Amino acid sequence: MFVTEPPLDAPVSAAYAASAAETGHVMNYVHAWAWRQDVTDAFGDARSLLSGTTSLSPREIAVINTAVAGSRDDAACAFAWGTRLAAETDETTAVSVLRGSTMGLDQRGQALARWARLVATDPNATTQADIDELREAGLDDRAIAEATMLAAFRLAFTAVNDALGVDADDELITAAPAEVRAAVTFGRAAL
Repeated sequence: MFVTEPPLDAPVSAAYAASAAETGHVMNYVHAWAWRQDVTDAFGDARSLLSGTTSLSPREIAVINTAVAGSRDDAACAFAWGTRLAAETDETTAVSVLRGSTMGLDQRGQALARWARLVATDPNATTQADIDELREAGLDDRAIAEATMLAAFRLAFTAVNDALGVDADDELITAAPAEVRAAVTFGRAAL
């Protein structure tokens, strides 16, 4: 990480404790984001509100996040979300999405993966045809808006982590399925 540890005040201590309770260790990104724990909490609340009330399935959420992580060459999120997508589908499908393919996904998943990559890499290139493809795959306008927000939130998260030099946690790497570990050849030098 390129920035130093923030002062260990009450909000930062609480964030570290919450991360350790949830994952068994303080995740690397938590240290960087703790510099503005108030903003981090608000961002986390917004992401939780969206993911907890979305009409999209856990599998579809994993597709979106995996597609963004792969398109942005973000190793930490690729390990985390590639692992989740592998659990929802299989390792080969997760690797496919990380590499920019839609192999192994149904029509809806394919449309979401393509959309998430476009949102993450060139949002000004979206067209009515892209929205029509999502609708043809069975997504209504609420689901399209939610998918876009999920992709944008993941993009923001990865941008902060990558810019500040946050490495993938060893625990994320170890927990990832073998095919996902082999596919994530990008990201910070710690890999």
